[in-house]
Amino acid sequence: MKTLTFYFSLLSPWVYLAGPRLHELAAETGTRIVYRPIDLLRVFRETGGAPLAGLHPSRRAYRGVERTRWARHLGMPINDQPRHHPVDESLAACSVLAAERAGLPVWPLAQAILAGVWVRDLDISDPETLVRIADEAGYPGRALVAEGGGPSCRGLFEDHTREALANGIFGVPSFVIDGELFFGQDRLDFVRRALV
Repeated sequence: MKTLTFYFSLLSPWVYLAGPRLHELAAETGTRIVYRPIDLLRVFRETGGAPLAGLHPSRRAYRGVERTRWARHLGMPINDQPRHHPVDESLAACSVLAAERAGLPVWPLAQAILAGVWVRDLDISDPETLVRIADEAGYPGRALVAEGGGPSCRGLFEDHTREALANGIFGVPSFVIDGELFFGQDRLDFVRRALV
């Protein structure tokens, strides 16, 4: 069985768009996914990247075109101008880590949170919003958000971010297979080749 380490952020439209295809691919190839939610804004700061608001208007405009183009291509809804982006993603990421620590499936919750940003226009930095998203996805929302707010999950989130930086991660989604990095949702064809 191959293992793929998946570095992701709950703020990224590209992670939202990549998630379903990555998980279909993992199921087809029998690949185990190791989940690594990371602090994307810190990664940008430390690797010379820029958040969306910091991009030149022409770059920002084209990224919007690409988001819409990919969403249409994949048949996935997307809100191109979410009101609550970017926000502090740490509690959302830590709630996903709490689900993993509880032995619950990671990705359905992460995808629901991503859809909260990119489809439902929700503020994922708000604890009550996170409880509602998790409850609607069939998770024990209040328990996960409470656990996610604690020092253990916060420390794990920090550890994942440090690991990402140490491993040359500069953006998301990033996939690592046998030490080889694949960056971007449009690299999933290459990921497939590395897994078969």
